[in-house]
Amino acid sequence: MAYKILIVDDQKMARGLFESYINLSEKYELVAALDSASEADVYVAKHHIDLIIMDIVMRDGINGLDAAERIKKNYPEIKIVAVTSMPESAFLKRAREIGIESFWYKEIEEKPLMDVIDRTINGESLYPDVTPVIKIGNATNLDFTERELEVLRVLATGCSDDEIASILFISSATVRTHISHMRDKTGYRSRMELALAALRSGIVVPD
Repeated sequence: MAYKILIVDDQKMARGLFESYINLSEKYELVAALDSASEADVYVAKHHIDLIIMDIVMRDGINGLDAAERIKKNYPEIKIVAVTSMPESAFLKRAREIGIESFWYKEIEEKPLMDVIDRTINGESLYPDVTPVIKIGNATNLDFTERELEVLRVLATGCSDDEIASILFISSATVRTHISHMRDKTGYRSRMELALAALRSGIVVPD
């Protein structure tokens, strides 16, 4: 009997590619391909699903990890492979905390997606060791500390130093120091340039 697969991805090209992978395999049956994570909760309540390919960043504002967390809580037997093209380090950490079985980077990951699906169905948990290396100015995302990335993530929402300090429970002076260090590393002249570059590269994705 074929394993039943649900695809959740709002990118038409990626969704179509995943569909073709599943349809070419005799081991799997494509049950549905949805373009919204909010629909996934409803769908799994009405249909038997063995594995979900779940995109993380959706255009409708619904985070795939939020949907995955709800599904895991109600249907822990459903295996999930989280997929994304964003090198946001917080995604890896949260996916592990939720209990998502495997994690795959679109267009970057060396392991073929079908190999990840096969091994996940067979009980393995596959995660990349690190996020992909992305250039940002004169630095890469791996040159930032975890705290700097936390500051950058909030900075990218347009918050002031005082607002960032309040959110992260640190002083405004510490916020300014972190931003200064990141500007020195990247070579960007302003906090606005730094924030925009971080958003474009995907190394941070604001909540």
